[in-house]
Amino acid sequence: MDTFTNRTDDLAFLQSEYDRPNASLVVLYGRRRVGKTALISAFGRDKNMLYFLATEESEAVNRSRFKDLAAEYTNNALLKNAAVDDWALIFDAILQYESGLRKLIVFDEFQYIGKSNPAFPSIFQRIWENLKDRNVMVILCGSLISLMEAQTLAYDSPLYGRRTGQIKLKPIPFRHYHEFYRGKSERALIEYYSVTGGVPKYIELFRDERDIWTAIEKHVLSTRSFLYEEPIFLLQSEVSEIGSYFSLIRTIAAGNQKMSAIASAMGVKQTGLTKYIQTLIDLDILERQLPVTEDKPHKSKRGLYRIKDNFIAFWFKFVYPERASIETGHAERAASRIREGFVSRHVAYVYEDICRQRVWQLAAEGSLPFRPSRVGRWWDGSREIDIVASDDAGGEMLFGECKYTDGPMDTDLFYRLREKKKAVRPDGAPQRAYFAFFSIGGYTRQMKDLAADEKDVFLF
Repeated sequence: MDTFTNRTDDLAFLQSEYDRPNASLVVLYGRRRVGKTALISAFGRDKNMLYFLATEESEAVNRSRFKDLAAEYTNNALLKNAAVDDWALIFDAILQYESGLRKLIVFDEFQYIGKSNPAFPSIFQRIWENLKDRNVMVILCGSLISLMEAQTLAYDSPLYGRRTGQIKLKPIPFRHYHEFYRGKSERALIEYYSVTGGVPKYIELFRDERDIWTAIEKHVLSTRSFLYEEPIFLLQSEVSEIGSYFSLIRTIAAGNQKMSAIASAMGVKQTGLTKYIQTLIDLDILERQLPVTEDKPHKSKRGLYRIKDNFIAFWFKFVYPERASIETGHAERAASRIREGFVSRHVAYVYEDICRQRVWQLAAEGSLPFRPSRVGRWWDGSREIDIVASDDAGGEMLFGECKYTDGPMDTDLFYRLREKKKAVRPDGAPQRAYFAFFSIGGYTRQMKDLAADEKDVFLF
């Protein structure tokens, strides 16, 4: 991207680690294309940085490349021409180099070295023991989440307890989209977010297209675009048995959210799905949602599973079922299906997520009458409320509905919500109830008048 945007907190954290009086070891990880390298580049721009990108080649090849970079970094011709088979010797040469500045050493795609040599985390742990009292900051960065967690964060990792901080880099929230797509309407921003999902590389691809349909046809439905097979590569790099994971995600994308419904649709036992679901949750592809009022979430049997990643959800809903048509040169069929179901099957649900994010933002800004400690959905057997927010004691609660439709929202939704909210706490109503409405199509005059009269009703 031509500008580095919206990583202010992450940059501030890295700077605080850089300013520590002793050595700093930070683990930075997250899914592919989420902007880890861009964050490192922005942070290290004015620093004495040695940046090394590991590859899937052998440990020896990576060590030799790192040695050559270290030789250039230290202006050490002897190191450049030496044959070195010990990582510690290379780090010793870096430490002996006097630059007068704090050294910043970055290992990008760190997990590849541990993949080629499982003993490497132990090797690096011994190196770190020699570094930890020196004027140095080390960043271990990686995009294979499962391997990075196993090699650097897990309890049985040799590096466990050595890090001074970690960042699991997340996609960019919707509230910042106007900074990337300047001049776009709110509706257009929501539709772009519903496909790109906050991933910087996807945002960049879509920026120069005149509308969402052109962007989808050019960058998702074209077999020449990397996004066409992006979910395949994402999963192949993290899991084996990719067919089982694809079947599971496809089943959830088709609308099966309860564990029993997923198992039935796949023709397997529920117990056989636990491992796969947990892996996808760990990879931030799936999430388990519960009614926000559940007090014992781990014991609850009311959980629903949904695809958390907007792009993967979009791809499995609209692209994966039409791959045969696309591969045979009939991408227009997939484009037509997307136009038919884009809003009702996809954008409307993403909009609900955006509205829940907005409630947290409004609370942080002091724009709500209380500070909620929980914000989420609520449902029972026959009723559902898009937003329920409550304080710790449950004395104050906010109930909200979100509508992504062309027409304005009318008062009937308020009266239905007022009835539904009685079921949320059947044992006793909150001391104070508020109502919030989010409508992309605006509001009728009657709804605006109602909100003016009812001081506990908010329209956004």
